[in-house]
Amino acid sequence: MREHSDIVVVGGGPVGAAFALALADSEFSVQVLEARPHLRQPTFRRTLALSYGTRLILERLGVWSALRKVTPIRDIHISQRGGMGVARLSATEEQLPELGAVVDYGELDAALHQALANSAVQVVTGARVVDSHSTTTYASLQMEYKGRPECVTTRLAVIADGGAGQANRERREYAQHALVAWVKSELPHGHRAYERFTDEGPMALLPDQDGFALVLTALPERVNALLAMPEADFLAELYQHFGERLGRFVQVRERSSFPLATSHTRDVVSPHRVMIGNAAHVMHPVAGQGFNLGLRDAWELAEQVRASGREALGDMVMLKRYAVTRQFDVSASMWFTDSLVRLFTQPNPLLDHVRGMGLLALQQMPPLKHFVARRMIFGARAW
Repeated sequence: MREHSDIVVVGGGPVGAAFALALADSEFSVQVLEARPHLRQPTFRRTLALSYGTRLILERLGVWSALRKVTPIRDIHISQRGGMGVARLSATEEQLPELGAVVDYGELDAALHQALANSAVQVVTGARVVDSHSTTTYASLQMEYKGRPECVTTRLAVIADGGAGQANRERREYAQHALVAWVKSELPHGHRAYERFTDEGPMALLPDQDGFALVLTALPERVNALLAMPEADFLAELYQHFGERLGRFVQVRERSSFPLATSHTRDVVSPHRVMIGNAAHVMHPVAGQGFNLGLRDAWELAEQVRASGREALGDMVMLKRYAVTRQFDVSASMWFTDSLVRLFTQPNPLLDHVRGMGLLALQQMPPLKHFVARRMIFGARAW
């Protein structure tokens, strides 16, 4: 562990690791502090939905080719239960090889850390940062490391740990839980993802290997009931909930749940300190925007760092420039996902009609559909 580095990244998950890797060949010394005692892949599998824009970033970082469990998404089917109107987004229409892909979180994390191990970036595991403060020239980070207190200083502390900054967050609960699982249907997915809105909450089926990654949102008691069901009963309920487009569901595994909320940190930047990814903002999983937004944070912050000399590193002029650059993308992304949830979960017959007309308009108006697709792929700055 170095006592001082130009840049210290707190949190070695994929967003923090990607930021560090983006600067691995720069003039700056970079150190990553990770609370996990080791970086072995987790035993519980978790998936990530990556946009094609995120794939381009990972290609630039040199880690995309290391991923083996990649399932492309070439079409997205959007509908509402019990209402008219269907919209379809297509990679062919966008003149792209794919709209996105589903990858294994652990595999991506391992690929990023393997790339860091082959670089000049120092990664320190078992280092849990407990406090920090800034002066006019540097940030000081206090941590617990191997059972003893330690301190490191840096010109720029990049907080990428989603558990950080909780006291400085504006948070709103959705009064919903998300149920996640892996399911298999009678019919193949054909690399098509499904986003279906119901009065209980949105659900997504994302092509994952020879099945789907499922994300279903509903009231906590409903989710708990679904978790407790025997497999056959759960699969029958899912069929009733989704419809018959994929035939019957024949297999489910790895059911779990978590509460849903949206939150953002009020002060993303302060002298010699910046927050990115889930440390800065957390969104509803509808449309799968959260990780993609965090990776755009990492990439654009790295660009700002490269454009700054060592003397300007971490000062408020540089950090405010980053904050202004990211403000539109972050605000628009959070508004977009929150609006989708609110619009499609109001049990109102009149709104059913309006929502159906909206989906029909999306399908029948190519410029609007192109705008929505580009927005999901490249973020709010796509235009």
